[in-house]
Order: sequence, then structure tokens, then C-alpha cells
Amino acid sequence: MGMSDRIEAFIIELMRQEQEDWLRIQRNELAQLFGCVPSQINYVISTRFGPDKGYIVESRRGGGGCVMIKRADPTDSMTEAQAEQYIKKLRDNGYITSREAAILKTAASDKVLGRDADAARARLMDEIVRELKEVNKDEGSVFRII
Repeated sequence: MGMSDRIEAFIIELMRQEQEDWLRIQRNELAQLFGCVPSQINYVISTRFGPDKGYIVESRRGGGGCVMIKRADPTDSMTEAQAEQYIKKLRDNGYITSREAAILKTAASDKVLGRDADAARARLMDEIVRELKEVNKDEGSVFRII
């Protein structure tokens, strides 16, 4: 079993044991535990724990910076602020243009979605990511959001 496989298995086991919704991981601490560089941890998280693999990943920067991972539930809801962050990541990673981001932000707003907006927004973002993955697959590029 390679290093990436061991790191992935360790994270999955931590998620099984965790009582909270989100698993908090400090990259530096995990890298020390496995005797690797933090970029190896980033690689594992970005390739094995993205939305396309059924996970939601958030990165916190700064003094107590960490990575938070949650198993995505198809019935999960998404607030307007979370959708804006997600759309920003899509734009920042070059998957959508600024114009497309503005359109998505409007389409995902509480004002447009109305009642049960959080659930509708989660479904909307899920479908958008599925479609973008298909488009990017056809273009031969790798698609992931971190």
C-alpha cells in the first residue's frame, strides 16, 4: 500500500470514529505522523476527498489552519453563503468565468429559490458540478474543487 493509500485509509477511519459532522485535520500534524510533506496531504485530499468522490472539503487558513472534511449527503442543504463560496472556488479554479459565477450566484440566491432554498441550492450545485465534470472530461482535463 502506497503512502497516498495509507493517508486516505487513515482519514476515512478518522471520519468513521468522529462524532461530529466535520472531521478537522491539521495538514502539518498529519504530515509529521506519516513522515511526509504537507503537500502530500494536500494531494490526497484534493484527489480522493472532493465533491466528485462524495465529500465536502473546506480549508481554513491562518494560525490554526486546518482542512475540514464531511461526507456529502444528497439531502444536505446549502446556505446562500456556502453556495457563494462554492461558486467562488469554481471561478478561482478556472472552471467557470466571472460572468458565469455572477449568473450562478443569482440563480442560487434565496430571492430566486424561495421556500426550501437550502435544499434546492444543494441539488442545484450538485447538478452543476456533475455537468462541469462531464464537460471537463470531454475536454480531457481533471476536475476537482478544493
